[in-house]
Amino acid sequence: MPNYNNEKEAADAFKEKYAGLLAETAKVIVGQKRVLEALYNAIFCGGHVLLVGVPGLAKTLMVNTVAKVLGLDFNRIQFTPDLMPGDITGAEILDENRRFRFIKGPVFTNILLADEINRTPPKTQSALLEAMQEKAVTAAGQRYALSLPFFVLATQNPIEQEGTYPLPEAQMDRFMYYVTLDYPSFQEEVDIVRGTTGADIQEPKALMDAEEVIYFQKLVRKVPVPDNVVDYTVKLVHKTRPGTPAALKEVNEYLSWGAGPRASQNLILGAKCHAVLHGKYAPDIEDVQAVAFDVLRHRLIRNYKAEAASVTAEDLIRLLLN
Repeated sequence: MPNYNNEKEAADAFKEKYAGLLAETAKVIVGQKRVLEALYNAIFCGGHVLLVGVPGLAKTLMVNTVAKVLGLDFNRIQFTPDLMPGDITGAEILDENRRFRFIKGPVFTNILLADEINRTPPKTQSALLEAMQEKAVTAAGQRYALSLPFFVLATQNPIEQEGTYPLPEAQMDRFMYYVTLDYPSFQEEVDIVRGTTGADIQEPKALMDAEEVIYFQKLVRKVPVPDNVVDYTVKLVHKTRPGTPAALKEVNEYLSWGAGPRASQNLILGAKCHAVLHGKYAPDIEDVQAVAFDVLRHRLIRNYKAEAASVTAEDLIRLLLN
């Protein structure tokens, strides 16, 4: 367990360690700094992340590298149409002594990569709901606690939608962040090609362990939040709800549903972590705005007018922030 004299000293150490995490991850992952910052932010808030990007952007490698740098156990599940709930949570078997024994599934880890999560039916997708919310799974009437810390980092391909099953809104809301990945710049792609086609491929080293991650998660929770920041955050979320007094004209026109209270909670948590990782001891409005796109992007349900007018969730978030 880390031993610091006070929380200020711990916050300063957290900032330094975070810089080290980014530097170590950059040995393997070229560019994508915004995505990596969101991943680490969510992990230290205890949240889950949905990564959306076209194939070939190293989503799997990124998650695996983050797990190695944090010193955490990592499992990957390739979601397919024939995947069953027991393939995620585990199942009871009859052993050689004619007794039922529970065999733990891949969900019993620290970081679970749910690769192409929308390629499996809702029944199997829902097997993750309890794990994501309760940090436990129930099998044959028995509840099994998961190892802590526990995170689900899921991926989706935004292009090919044939044979996919849209995630239920209840499950989408469980993800703290919805993070989009872009193509690398020209120079970044040059560096990627040079770094991955030679004989010398670097391996990241662990800079933390599970106990330290949990310590800094608790530290983030202790960060004080000024009243004006809480008020701003709740007002921002209220403005996303069509048909309410606070809703903007564009929200009423283009949204069917807005963000719920979990969005307000995640905005504050994300702002706390963002503040500490950038050398502040309390978040301000700019910290809330820094995480607003990733928190709200998947919680604004657009209607057919928005689809017809090509109005995106990002367009509406930008309008709300301005």
